Amino acid sequence: MFMTAIVMLAQTEFHTPTYFAPTMIALFVLGAVVWLVAAVLGFARARAFGPAVRWFSFAAVCLILFHLQFIALGFGFLTNDRNLVLSLLTFFNVFVILAAVCAIIGFIKLTSTR
Repeated sequence: MFMTAIVMLAQTEFHTPTYFAPTMIALFVLGAVVWLVAAVLGFARARAFGPAVRWFSFAAVCLILFHLQFIALGFGFLTNDRNLVLSLLTFFNVFVILAAVCAIIGFIKLTSTR
């Protein structure tokens, strides 16, 4: 069923809305900048607030790497390099999974209650 949906979508002609590209680029850049700020602030404040904050910072770094993976994927599509695209798509969710693991460890490290 999934493959049938893919084949049908591949045969369908789409009309891209005019707002698609600017919105996609703006949200992508905003996401990368916000995760960069989160990582920098987290590492700067980790000494004061303990090891949990450091793990949340590692999660932010993983999500920055996820954004860089998107850039590499776009480069592979633009240059029509199927090997690069397929190798990136094989491990597409790795950085999201690593970020989730780092966040889980960060929550486990939170020990003080109010």
